[in-house]
Amino acid sequence: MLHFVKNIQTVDGLISNLYKDITIPEMTKKITDIFEMQGYKVIDQQFGNLILEKGNRTARLLLGAFVKYYKFSLTMTPNTENELTVNVFQQSSGISGGLIGMNQIKTELNRLNFVFANI
Repeated sequence: MLHFVKNIQTVDGLISNLYKDITIPEMTKKITDIFEMQGYKVIDQQFGNLILEKGNRTARLLLGAFVKYYKFSLTMTPNTENELTVNVFQQSSGISGGLIGMNQIKTELNRLNFVFANI
């Protein structure tokens, strides 16, 4: 069952989506499961907040765009009428990979927008 209702906002470095009929613990479990299958690690988890990371930061700094590194933070806020707002923030700029690295981050954020629309 899809819980996704609509995309509230998508700008550089931010995705904001609205979901219905799902709680924060259920959404946290879904997000964690989906992203662990895609190679992300949850490096920090608090109630309604997650930080997801993929790749190696040190290798990215040394080798630039040859090594992929992504870091995103998520916040979940309950609304009225059993709704949940999920905000995804870009935490790494990709600048250590130059223009190619910055483009990799934008591409990954667009891909994540599609992934979150299918939850």
